[in-house]
Amino acid sequence: MSHEHVSYLELLARGAATEAYDRPVLLARANGAGPEALADLEEAKQLALRVRAELEGRRRREAELSALFATAHDLAGLRDLDAVLRAIVQRARSLLGTEVAYLSLNDPAAGDTYMRVTEGSVSARFQQVRLGMGEGLGGLVAQTARPYVTDDYFGDARFQHTRTIDTAVRDEGLVAILGVPLSLGSQVIGVLFAADRRARVFEREQVALLCSFAAHAAVAIDTANLLAETRSALAELERANDIIREHSGVIERASEVHDRLSELVLHGGGVHDVARAVSEVLGGTVEFTEAGAGTARRAGGHAVREGDDWVAAVSAGGEALGTLVLHGRPDLDPVDQRTLERAALVTSLLLLARRSAGEAEQRVRGELLDDLLDAPDRDRRLLRERAARLRTDSEAPHVVLAARVDRPAGDGDTDAGRRESADRQRLWSAASHLAATRRGRASARDGGTVLLLPLGPGETAAELARQTAKSLGGTLREEVTVGASAPVRAPLDHPDRVAVAYEEARRCLDALRLLHRSGQGAAAEDLGFLGLLLAERRDIGGFVDRTVGQVVAYDRRRGTELVRTLDAYFASGMSPARTKDELHVHVNTVAQRLERIGRLLGPDWQSPARALEIQLALRLHALSDAVGGK
Repeated sequence: MSHEHVSYLELLARGAATEAYDRPVLLARANGAGPEALADLEEAKQLALRVRAELEGRRRREAELSALFATAHDLAGLRDLDAVLRAIVQRARSLLGTEVAYLSLNDPAAGDTYMRVTEGSVSARFQQVRLGMGEGLGGLVAQTARPYVTDDYFGDARFQHTRTIDTAVRDEGLVAILGVPLSLGSQVIGVLFAADRRARVFEREQVALLCSFAAHAAVAIDTANLLAETRSALAELERANDIIREHSGVIERASEVHDRLSELVLHGGGVHDVARAVSEVLGGTVEFTEAGAGTARRAGGHAVREGDDWVAAVSAGGEALGTLVLHGRPDLDPVDQRTLERAALVTSLLLLARRSAGEAEQRVRGELLDDLLDAPDRDRRLLRERAARLRTDSEAPHVVLAARVDRPAGDGDTDAGRRESADRQRLWSAASHLAATRRGRASARDGGTVLLLPLGPGETAAELARQTAKSLGGTLREEVTVGASAPVRAPLDHPDRVAVAYEEARRCLDALRLLHRSGQGAAAEDLGFLGLLLAERRDIGGFVDRTVGQVVAYDRRRGTELVRTLDAYFASGMSPARTKDELHVHVNTVAQRLERIGRLLGPDWQSPARALEIQLALRLHALSDAVGGK
């Protein structure tokens, strides 16, 4: 083997460039080699170049196979579709030796194509471009489902140029572009591109290689779609399982609540037993309160949140009976909300049952009150025996109260009579409950209700009337007007006084309505001089004391003449100048006395209504002094 032949082997071994293979021939020619030797060297050179080309092709195919294998490996462990597509585009750019590679996908909803992955791009406009279907080189590839290549994009008339696409391509500086279809079956879903910023020719092998990468990309997209559908199906199954478990839990919890509440009702449990059982089921603290919750009532029977608590109204027939309040469970799910609502319903049933029993007892109590009103001459011993059986305190002073529901005047509709009847029934029911709590009696009478209630320590008839009007009005959510009599001592010892007291209470009730004070409670002592006319017993001394008592007492303690000044002031037409002439004092003295009187009687003492009462009280005071002095 000649030295020159060895040189070709060395060139092949070190992978020298093609130009290096001309050197042995040139050296031999320079050294005077003959024609045969030069021909032999030329043949060896061609053989070495063929070997070099074969080796280069094998290396390229190995690189391509390696890249395809790596891509297949990525697909096998597919976790992130974007990462796999980015790897495919990067490898295509590297193996084809292009400056740019990119991948676009069709958007069936928008009816266009958008860039999904770019590699080597420097133009933001190009990276965000969207192409109409059938536009540009990509549109041609998508239409024909075949690869297309151009070595001069702007000079190629085979595809449709648009301003948007051409501007983006020009902005990126691309000249030569190869595009191959991404196909799933017969459907083209996108295009894979390789491009250069200079003119170049893409060989068949490069087109085939890019087609292989496009096939892998299509598989990746299909696999990702299948995974997404699988995950979605699994998520739906999980949600279905959650719903099934939740419904199962709902049924079990509802069954438990139903069983416990049913057992309580059947065994005579009370309201607080219900609250205790529901507390255990809900894992919080449930209490019943007679105070109404406005928000809960407006919720129409649903449990509502108030701060960190949940409340459910206990009501029946539009009447508020109280509220169930759950503490310690601010985050209550819908199932537990329904449990609290069911407990409120059971509580209302228990309260109605208890009320029915109480009303039966109150009917008996009402019969005793009816006897006191209608037959005061009955045997007092029998009345006392009946009162003892009803555990009534017959020795305490009692007040007779007349109560009535006040509605605006009706317009003559046919339901007015039914409403009035329903009002009377509801009022009697509420009054009976109130009478039972105060150990009194109640009866329906004269379109309203009459109550006989004992006075508490230090309590007045007027205070009891106001409390009763407020309590009955709150229970019925209607205006209830209440008139009260003066206290009746030992009513069973003096049954005739009960009927007289009832007439006084009715007169007081009628006066309140005439004075447009519906919804209030009052006794005769609250009505000023009208009380003298309405009261059965004329308490003149009490009226004088309530009206001008403080002025009289001040004169007695200080030796002043405030009462005389008041008489002269009213006699002079409430003129300080004429008053000072009547009293023969300086006008400043009159002003000082009137200021003192204002502090004793209040700032409204000169108003027409107060002035009338004060003048009447002064006359009665003078009359009592004259009678007493005789």
